[in-house]
Amino acid sequence: QVQLVESGGGLVQAGGSLRLSCVASGRTFSNYAMGWFRQAPGKEREFVAAIPLSGRNTAYADSVKGRFAISRDNTKNTVYLQMNSLKPEDTAVYYCAAQIWFGYGLEVRSRYDYWGQGTQVTVSS
Repeated sequence: QVQLVESGGGLVQAGGSLRLSCVASGRTFSNYAMGWFRQAPGKEREFVAAIPLSGRNTAYADSVKGRFAISRDNTKNTVYLQMNSLKPEDTAVYYCAAQIWFGYGLEVRSRYDYWGQGTQVTVSS
């Protein structure tokens, strides 16, 4: 089992920034690819960003490319999502997720084995 705990959400004005963190415990963090997903009210949970074991070859949804950056620190069992130039449409609950890495499927929600409880991000206009 892997336990994931997100933090860093909050209320921010459009154009502002937030940094989300997700701390993992329970298994060897460096064996897992990590992802961030989000879910707005009345919408499906959607992919935001993901990072494989090495930290290279990250993936992003088109809607956040150039504004968001995912990174990981395997010494701290933590994955981060730096969110800049936030827009009202970024408002959602953001979830951290982990998948045992087999080399494919970073953007595929069903590939993820473990999920955090989520953290609310609200961007006001």
